[in-house]
Amino acid sequence: MKPLRPLLFSLTIGLFAMQFGGYARRYSYSNGPNVPSEFYWTRMMYTSASGGNGFRFFGGGWSRDYPKADNDCLIALRRLTRIHSPSPLNVADTDSDHLFDYPWIYAVDVNTWSFTDEEAKRLHDYLLKGGFLMVDDFHGEDDWQHFMAGMRQVLPDRPVEDLKDADEIYHVLYDINEKFQIPSEVYVATGRTYEKDGYVPKWRAIRNEHGRIMVAICANMHLGDAWEWADSPEYPEKFSGLAFRVVLNYITYSMTH
Repeated sequence: MKPLRPLLFSLTIGLFAMQFGGYARRYSYSNGPNVPSEFYWTRMMYTSASGGNGFRFFGGGWSRDYPKADNDCLIALRRLTRIHSPSPLNVADTDSDHLFDYPWIYAVDVNTWSFTDEEAKRLHDYLLKGGFLMVDDFHGEDDWQHFMAGMRQVLPDRPVEDLKDADEIYHVLYDINEKFQIPSEVYVATGRTYEKDGYVPKWRAIRNEHGRIMVAICANMHLGDAWEWADSPEYPEKFSGLAFRVVLNYITYSMTH
């Protein structure tokens, strides 16, 4: 499928945002796929350890912007790609082997995540068996260090690299030759694209030994908010447009590599 023209893309996003502004409350918790589908949109559930307190269920850091952000992105996937994805939203728990049922997982607020040794091993095996993890919505150096503490439990020996514009992942569906910081909805009130000391967007990745990206890292950004607020006239389309193109490229890459 060739990339759509920017104007057509913008109009399409606007139409689906207006039509589906009210989000559907259809999702399942870690019970495995319940609808035959080529692709399952899946949010990762983990224990948040922020402030020294563990919090796991809905309302923890893992569920930020859920389900509206995920649902809006799933609608975009169905409209703008040929990937067969009739399944509703799913939540995959790091404490369950149902994690292996899903080819692609999205996680947010990952500066608060924590894993038991068993959970870290399960996520490690998931990634090495061909799974794909996209992480989003964490900001600044302190958040990065907390994110990496968990990541090193999972993949202790794999390096983190900065992705270049020429990387294949930015050219599998849309040709994305220019990227910029994608802010949260706070931008509407403040005009700031950054949070904390996360002034510069970091498009990063961890690859397996064969060069395939296993973990796509969006640091100092909040793509989830850009999906969630795409139907708001106050939130600039340029941010939502890039956020949708990036995630659709990541999904297409994960399904073809």
